[in-house]
Amino acid sequence: MSIATIDGIELHYREAGEGFPVVLVHGFTGNLRNWALTVPALRERFRTVSVDLPGHGLSEKPTASGAYTGEQMSDDVHGLIRHLGIEECYLVGHSMGGMVAQHLVLSHPPLIRALVLVDTAAELSGVLRERASDRERLVQMVRTRGMEAVFDEQLRLNPQREQIEANPGFVKTWREQFLMTSPDAYIYCAHGMANRRALLRELPSVSAPTLIVCGENDEPFVEASRQMHDAIAGSELLMIPGAGHSPQIEAPSRFNQALMGFLTRVHEAAGVA
Repeated sequence: MSIATIDGIELHYREAGEGFPVVLVHGFTGNLRNWALTVPALRERFRTVSVDLPGHGLSEKPTASGAYTGEQMSDDVHGLIRHLGIEECYLVGHSMGGMVAQHLVLSHPPLIRALVLVDTAAELSGVLRERASDRERLVQMVRTRGMEAVFDEQLRLNPQREQIEANPGFVKTWREQFLMTSPDAYIYCAHGMANRRALLRELPSVSAPTLIVCGENDEPFVEASRQMHDAIAGSELLMIPGAGHSPQIEAPSRFNQALMGFLTRVHEAAGVA
C-alpha cells in the first residue's frame, strides 16, 4: 500500500504502468477503485496515479471541515503530484473529482498538459442546486442513522434505480466503496460542493486540451457538461449512450476508447515519448 503524507494528511495512492503520467481523481463517496476498469486500458502506454481523496478509501479521515473544500483537496492532489516528482501530467477527474481538477488546472496551469472532466460541473445551478439542497436531509441522516442508511436512501431516490439494481455486482461494489467514506467526509464534502466558488466564468482561461465526458442519462450533469464545453475553447464533448453518472464503470469499453483516443492524440501532437 502506497501512502504519502501531504500537508500532514496521509493520502493513499496507487501507481501502475510506465510513461507519461495520468492522474485520476475520483468523486464524492468514491475512491481510487472507481478507476479499476480504466487503469488497465491506460497502463500499457502511460504511468497512472490514482488517489483516495481525504476521508475516502484508505486515506486518512480528517474531522475538520476545512480538509474537504475543493481548494484544499486540489492542494492535496497537487502536493501528491509534486511528491511523486511529476512536473507535468494528464489530469482526469470524475464528479467531485472533476471539480477538484478544475481548481487544480486553474491554480497550476503549467502542470496540466491535458484535462478530462467526467460527469461534473463548474457551478451548481438548476437541478444540481436543487439536489444540493436535498442532500442536506441526507447529511442529517448521516448524523442520526449512519452511512449505511444514507446509501440505501440514495439508491432509493436515484432516478436510474432500476437500471442500477439490474447489476447486483455494481451495487455491491458501490456500497463497499461508499462505506469506506467517513461520515465527516460525507458531511463536509456535501457542504463544500453546495457552497463552492462558481468556476464557469474562469474556465475560458483553460488552455490545455480538454475532453468533457458525460453519461447521456446523467440528466443533472448533461447541461453542466455543455456549459463547460462552451466555456473552454477547443474542448471536446462526448455523451456516452446508455450511461449514467459513472460511465467509466457503466460503459468501460466506450469510455476507455474515448479516453485513450483523446490522450493518444494529445500525446502524439506534443511529440512526447
